[in-house]
Amino acid sequence: MSLATARSVLFWCMLINLGGLTLWGLLIVLPHGWSHRLWGRWLRISPEQFDTVNFAGILFYEILIFVFNVVPYLALLIVG
Repeated sequence: MSLATARSVLFWCMLINLGGLTLWGLLIVLPHGWSHRLWGRWLRISPEQFDTVNFAGILFYEILIFVFNVVPYLALLIVG
């Protein structure tokens, strides 16, 4: 695989993952009461616990995006 192909793959992976992260954030922030009622039925957690779990998940996902997509993409940009 060439550097240009690897850069392109990482770029599109980064965009797709950032889109998923944005969607997750919007689904938690905008319809907060609705999403807590939906998941609260199954998980039996308080709104504070729901917010904590989602914030931790979003933060973990963001760190994974940076480690596995953004940093390698930037490294390939520097090398190429």
